[in-house]
Amino acid sequence: MSPKEPPIFNEMLNGAEIRPGYQSLEKWYRSMPAELRSLKQSEAEALFRRVGITFAVYGEGGDPERLIPFDMFPRVLTNAEWRKMDRGIRQRAAALNAFLADVYDRREIIRAGRIPEHLVTNNEAYEKAVVGFRPPRGVFSHIVGIDLVRTGPDQFYVLEDNCRTPSGVSYMLQNREIMMRMFPQLFLENRIAPVDGYAGLLKKTLASVAPAKCDHEPNIVILTPGQFNSAYYEHSFLADLMGVELVEGQDLFVEGDYVWMKTTEGPKKVDVIYRRIDDAFIDPLCFRPESMLGVPGLMNVYRSGGVTICSAPGAGVADDKAVYTYVPEMVRFYLGEEPVLENVPTWQCAKADDRKYVLEHLEDLVVKEVHGSGGYGMLVGPKSDKSTIEAFAARIRHNPDNYIAQPTLALSACPTFVEEGIAPRHVDLRPYCLVGETIELVPGGLTRVALKEGSLVVNSSQGGGVKDTWVLAE
Repeated sequence: MSPKEPPIFNEMLNGAEIRPGYQSLEKWYRSMPAELRSLKQSEAEALFRRVGITFAVYGEGGDPERLIPFDMFPRVLTNAEWRKMDRGIRQRAAALNAFLADVYDRREIIRAGRIPEHLVTNNEAYEKAVVGFRPPRGVFSHIVGIDLVRTGPDQFYVLEDNCRTPSGVSYMLQNREIMMRMFPQLFLENRIAPVDGYAGLLKKTLASVAPAKCDHEPNIVILTPGQFNSAYYEHSFLADLMGVELVEGQDLFVEGDYVWMKTTEGPKKVDVIYRRIDDAFIDPLCFRPESMLGVPGLMNVYRSGGVTICSAPGAGVADDKAVYTYVPEMVRFYLGEEPVLENVPTWQCAKADDRKYVLEHLEDLVVKEVHGSGGYGMLVGPKSDKSTIEAFAARIRHNPDNYIAQPTLALSACPTFVEEGIAPRHVDLRPYCLVGETIELVPGGLTRVALKEGSLVVNSSQGGGVKDTWVLAE
């Protein structure tokens, strides 16, 4: 094994020994003939297709509504493992929200010299339109998706934070639904913490941040860019689960101090908007004037306290990959605690010493754009050829502020069904933390799996798949 390939932690196997939580799954797998496994896999795909769980990838030919590959072998977390994650996720979500409330107001963390001012004020996600505004309960990011990776029995790291509109929760819920339908006996034999309360918690969270002017049960809507968005299925799925309206910008209008929804029975006031569109398109009078997706005048109503937007415009400054390096400091500064979950060690190419190290070690590192997502705009050094590395080095030298670098972690592997049986494949985990009057978290999250042998890229846009995630109840 080369120095670039540290040992991989197998979440099921410790040598020949089966780790806690996986014993029943090992028996389940061995008792399932290949023909039955193939039949069940086809059944799962048919169920996903029937309920419309598809994912469009922009700029690609072929099927515009393809299925994300679903792996039937669940990922298991013990209760003790989950308790640590749960504490760390809640802590991190609280610190990120405290940071957002601060940098749009007094900027105490900047004045204390704990984070450079230019990382905030020069950040393209920093929205001057909300400076000085305090949203209901001081919450800017209401749905926080925190991506976690594992490298050993007790080694969990935060890979990145998603404070704007993290997607994928519909897959978490449907993975569980389909597994329960196909393998009910597994759920009788194992005590697995449920995830089906997510929609109720989401609705409760959104209602808890209704604006002060709302003197009745809040009217909540989900604002979608429309059916051509890659996550449109999720938008409609969550609207159905919560029993709220799914709307597009053209369905809403501003009149007086409020936002109204057009209905067949006349206008209806809207109190809370769970938006699934980017900041730039929310309001053409405040952001991009050419936007056809938003609602003209929405930001004026928001700032006057007539409606709540979840998550708040400007929340993206907290999930920038350069700002990410300071989240442990946010935990200490705002909460007076030590971080439960560690960051992945990170070099900022904007710093001369860091940049020098990165350029000298590109073949060993993962390099990411600070605003990148979906697995795009990144270099995986150990998997790249010399010409690709040289081209990326030129991009870093041209615009160093745009890149950070991290070591190539030996991401943990979970058993995954392949043609010849099962094989280990790298995984990550995205739990969904809801922040409102309280901080809520369902046990588990979305496990994404790199289906290609040796691949570390789990993003569905890059060929990754998904699994059901089990947290064992006490």
